[in-house]
Amino acid sequence: MTDYRTDEAFAKEMDAADKLAGYRARFYLPKTKEGAPCIYFCGNSLGLQPDSVAPAVQQELADWQALGVEGHFHAKHPWMPYHKFTMEDAALLVGAKPSEVVMMNGLTANLHLMMVSFYRPTEKRHKILIENGPFPSDRYAICSQIRFHGFDPETALIEMKPRAGEHCLRTEDIEKTIAEQGDDIALILIGGVHYYTGQAFDMAGITKAGHAKGCVVGFDLAHAAGNIPLKLHDWGVDFACWCSYKYLNAGPGAVAGCFVHERHAESFDLPRFAGWWGHDQETRFKMGPDFYPMAGAEGWQLSNPPILAFAAVRAALEMFREAGMDALREKSLALTGYLEFLLDEAKIPGLNIMTPRAPAERGCQLSITLQEKGRKVFDALTAAGVICDWREPDCIRVAPVPLYNSFEDVYRFAQIFREAAA
Repeated sequence: MTDYRTDEAFAKEMDAADKLAGYRARFYLPKTKEGAPCIYFCGNSLGLQPDSVAPAVQQELADWQALGVEGHFHAKHPWMPYHKFTMEDAALLVGAKPSEVVMMNGLTANLHLMMVSFYRPTEKRHKILIENGPFPSDRYAICSQIRFHGFDPETALIEMKPRAGEHCLRTEDIEKTIAEQGDDIALILIGGVHYYTGQAFDMAGITKAGHAKGCVVGFDLAHAAGNIPLKLHDWGVDFACWCSYKYLNAGPGAVAGCFVHERHAESFDLPRFAGWWGHDQETRFKMGPDFYPMAGAEGWQLSNPPILAFAAVRAALEMFREAGMDALREKSLALTGYLEFLLDEAKIPGLNIMTPRAPAERGCQLSITLQEKGRKVFDALTAAGVICDWREPDCIRVAPVPLYNSFEDVYRFAQIFREAAA
């Protein structure tokens, strides 16, 4: 546990000792009108651009220009197997085997593809369990799947609520719900880190509890991948999906990721929507009429990958392999703890941090509310060169990201926040 101090010298000392400090210079930081770097605490919404992305994309443009269709085989990174260039790094990121992961499509599209295979409702067991107030796209997708199978979300959707006066779900309450209603639940589908509160759920415990009652367990890792350490294979999660434009810094609308546990690798009898890039690669170009899926997560692919977008993903993931999630998590805990400390020390009337105080129960995001003046404070932060995130009805989401944020960023933010709140 770091012994924090409120003086600026402390922030400078921490930055000087930071082994990851050099990564900041490898990102493009937005600037204020005066030309100074903004305090960018919005990586939970869109990560900054790494300096390796443009050269990676330019390489593919050059190969396309020089080779045309032959780039599929003779580009510097041949396009035919291009998705495979990301599998090891993606697996390292989420704690999986390379055969269990594939980068493809967008997050919600992947959630639908997974539910086609893993939400197999019956009259007795057809309910889906979700957390309180999930990201709206998840709810839309889940409710549409329930309706597609002829059930009513009003009765088939179980949305867990926090206890009165609390913002976050307690692990014991989640496990109790699963124990009591698990026989009716076909699928548990929860966000690994809640987008609004910043709560990191006990995914290992939820998976264990769900499997004990015969439920399929999946996670939306949009706010977890690249934010907190994950061990999807060891936890036994059935499937998971994530985007790569937030903490993974692969660009707006970047290609998303998908995990399918290896025990389902050859479950070829599972219903699935098929496309030719998921077909057995040895016979794909024989153009036969029948679909034979590849083993592992690759078998859920539909279309050949968008190479220009994939180049950004490949470059972004390489940086995570280089830095290492353990080192990133260590810095993240220190940065977020420092932010929490400074906000507490400021003693701002009406300020509440809804994100769990226990470091193990959160990533790098703190969700802050201020009694009836949150929007005014947010607008003042923006005017002062802070880029963070406002979410209705009254939440300021602040995410100091370890790859490119510094302790001095946190110190300056706290000073500006205190003045704005006053």
